[in-house]
Amino acid sequence: MKGVPILIAVALLVTSTSYGQQPPTPPQNGQQPNGAPLSDSPIEPGPRDVPPGGRASTPAQNVVAVPVPVAPPRPNGPIQKSLVRITATEVAPDYRAPWNAGMLGRGVGAGFVIEGNRIMTNAHVVSNSRYLTVERDGDPNKYPAKVLFVAHDCDLALITVDSPNFYKNMLALKFGGIPELESTVSAYGYPIGGERMSVTTGIVSRIDFQLYTHSSIDQHLAIQISAQINPGNSGGPVMQNAKVVGVAFQGYSGDVAQGVAYMVPTPVINRFLKDVSDGRYDGYVDLGITYGKLQNPAQRKFLGLKDDDRGVLVETVVAAGPCAKILQPGDVLLSIDNHPIASDGNVELEGERVEMPEVVERKFKRDNVKFDIWRDKQSTSGSVQLDTVPPYLMQSHKYDVRPRYVLYGGLLFQPLSLDLLEAYQPTDLRLRHFFDFYVIDQIYREHPDVIVLTNILPDPINTYLAPYRGGIIDSINGKKIHTMDELSQTLAEPADRLVIDLIGDGPPLVLDPKQVEGARERIKMRYNVVREQNLQEQPTAKAPDLQTKI
Repeated sequence: MKGVPILIAVALLVTSTSYGQQPPTPPQNGQQPNGAPLSDSPIEPGPRDVPPGGRASTPAQNVVAVPVPVAPPRPNGPIQKSLVRITATEVAPDYRAPWNAGMLGRGVGAGFVIEGNRIMTNAHVVSNSRYLTVERDGDPNKYPAKVLFVAHDCDLALITVDSPNFYKNMLALKFGGIPELESTVSAYGYPIGGERMSVTTGIVSRIDFQLYTHSSIDQHLAIQISAQINPGNSGGPVMQNAKVVGVAFQGYSGDVAQGVAYMVPTPVINRFLKDVSDGRYDGYVDLGITYGKLQNPAQRKFLGLKDDDRGVLVETVVAAGPCAKILQPGDVLLSIDNHPIASDGNVELEGERVEMPEVVERKFKRDNVKFDIWRDKQSTSGSVQLDTVPPYLMQSHKYDVRPRYVLYGGLLFQPLSLDLLEAYQPTDLRLRHFFDFYVIDQIYREHPDVIVLTNILPDPINTYLAPYRGGIIDSINGKKIHTMDELSQTLAEPADRLVIDLIGDGPPLVLDPKQVEGARERIKMRYNVVREQNLQEQPTAKAPDLQTKI
């Protein structure tokens, strides 16, 4: 629902007495100037003083000093000396015509200065950017900026400005801890509705694991706040007691929920800063398992567990994950790094009950984690070296890279991905199954790339092939196709004809290689195809001073 501005006219009651004072500042946020709450009833003038003789006192005898309103102190200090406005010119990849550069756009976000002449912001503020500028309060200049590090899995980034004058008189902000529930926080940024800095205030209403929508696959600790977060707030600091307790990054639209916004908390921020301290970002590690709660007494008895509310049941183990060597479906995890795991999946960490993955969230690539395991009604233990789980990347958004594709005879082949699904919005249930169960059913072992015939550029050589659009490639001339590289190599091999079998029922798709070669230049010119294939997710071209470190 859109908000409608309401202009309220305030009528002042003028008496015969003039005090030469400015009218007091109107009460804000439901409070009187002295901080007391407003009454629900209208304010009535008080009775005038009457002496014993019954005569009203003269105005001169009834003068009462009117206090001059004093502006409340800024609880978080001179934030203007730390906050910056970031403008990004971006080019989003075009998955429907991947040979094109993409759509040009412009976005505005916020950031804040931290130690080391660095500016922290959100990854989605600088993703797919071609040119960044930064502005600071009281300075009319726009300073070119460059990306130092970007973490798409936790939606954080560091940028910097090379101009020697930019950081003059700027103050680096310090980080605090996790704020308590119901405590007050303030969010700063440059949201829609104006050009200058905006501040909104709210309370901490929830501390929980949440999906980070920038990647749409990663879940990390997030803090829900009631302060309004709107486009332009992204990347701005959320402050409490003059320290940063979070970075504003996502929220619900007004038609979904009101006053529900989230910030990236300091444990996630500190992990990101520690990860990049060696000059590169390695990313979050993952166990590569799914597990279920064990709160049902009958199920616990069946597994031979004690009635102590401990343990969770391992449901799947990703073969490409670090736990594949020591865990198997049906195992019960009793503890992780000596932290007992409750039957609801929570552990106690630093005096707080958090979900079990939070223990792994604070670790890094090549760190070890230890498990106490209940298997076949016997106790055992083991440890694993943590790493990333590459198959999950297919189900996440990708940024700053060119889409992979092969164009052959007007037929466009692309690997299945989240960005591809969002671009084409297919209704084929087979495609949805391959996407949704790509990791859980270990489809990636047979199909590292799920190659889809996404589009057909019409030409006489591919007439009547439209029904094959949306199909998944199984084999070509009897050779199984597992990756985009294999597809490109097979299509380049000499053959009298190409017989392309798709997964599922139906006749194969057949092409004449000689006709394809004869139509090659015609199709490229007709549809303005610059390149017929791109097999690597290469970073998009940027100016030398804007290279992104991954």
